Amino acid sequence: QVQLVESGGGLVQPGGSLRLSCAASKFHLDYYSIGWFRQAPGKEREAVSCIVGRDWDTFYEDSVKGRFTMSVDNVNSTVYLQMSGLKPVDTGIYYCAISGAYLDKNSYDDPRKYYLWGQGTQVTVSS
Repeated sequence: QVQLVESGGGLVQPGGSLRLSCAASKFHLDYYSIGWFRQAPGKEREAVSCIVGRDWDTFYEDSVKGRFTMSVDNVNSTVYLQMSGLKPVDTGIYYCAISGAYLDKNSYDDPRKYYLWGQGTQVTVSS
C-alpha cells in the first residue's frame, strides 16, 4: 500500500529538539519532492520545508531557517525533519506530503502541489 507515515512527535520544552520521520514506502524519493507542513489549532496549514529528489535541494519557511533541517535516507525511503531550538509557536500537527513534481522555492509551499499526505504527528512545545 502506498502511504506516508509520520512519527517522532511529542511534548518538548522550549529550546528542545525533536526529529520527525516520514516513511514513504514504495517511493523512490529521487523522483519526488517531499514537504513538511504544520497546522496549529485554529490556523491554516502552512508549509515548513521541502526537499527535492532531483538534487536534494531544500527550502525552508523563514521562521524555521537555521533551526530545522531536512534530510533523506534514500535506501529506506525515509525523510527526516530535525527540529532544534523549538518554540511554543512551533506547536501543531506536522504532516509530510509528496509531490510528483520537482518543486522550487516558489512552489514548495503550495499544498495543491502535493497529492499524498500522511496522517500527521503532534508536536507540542511547552514548559
